[in-house]
Amino acid sequence: MRVLIIDDIRLAREELRRLVQGFPDIMIVGEAADASEARRLIIDKNPDLLLLDIQMPGENGFELLQSLDAAPEVIFTTAYDEYAVKAFEQNALDYLMKPIQKERLGSALEKVRKTMLIPNMHAQKDRLLGPGDKFFVRDGERCWFIRLADVRYFETMGNFSLIHFGNEKVVTPKTLNSIEERLNPATFFRANRQVIINLEFAERIEPWFSGGLRVHFPDNVTFDISRRQAAKLKNLLSL
Repeated sequence: MRVLIIDDIRLAREELRRLVQGFPDIMIVGEAADASEARRLIIDKNPDLLLLDIQMPGENGFELLQSLDAAPEVIFTTAYDEYAVKAFEQNALDYLMKPIQKERLGSALEKVRKTMLIPNMHAQKDRLLGPGDKFFVRDGERCWFIRLADVRYFETMGNFSLIHFGNEKVVTPKTLNSIEERLNPATFFRANRQVIINLEFAERIEPWFSGGLRVHFPDNVTFDISRRQAAKLKNLLSL
């Protein structure tokens, strides 16, 4: 398991390194003292797990995750218990209060091992993201780790986008065009200027006006596809 330690306090990083070295199946691939350094190492080292402090100068841990296209697994490490509820709202694997005990770290790492039995590729530069990837979104006081397989569609909101997943919808500051650039078009199809749809949720596709198509999703949700995009979809699905 490839682990990246992120904490602005040197002594805290040294203590985490000492604790982690007690687990023979763990390899520390780097340390970062701030979000900028962490971003570079995440791209270069492609870690499986972040041991991530929340409260750091400049960008905090939440803001770091928000800036990533896809997020590795995360265990939060912090001295501020006020963040505990928020961390679990994000579906983080675990939350460790400082000073961290080896036994407590061990139980958290065991959760990661079980999660890694499920195939999941982490963020890599220039790689298209697929259903197994997950990403972080913060919408006001609510925070989420969202697996792409659970996203039904992305919808444009000016310079922002609305993500529809499960029974939720949350806003991300990324534009629909920037999102489209990172998605695998075999799964996430640009239906029109307003939406990108997850074809795995399509229940049926039928001819529509002027050579277009209409795609039916669960709960009576439909998307109209222009003639130009309909030709691309027919070719993609061999219709």
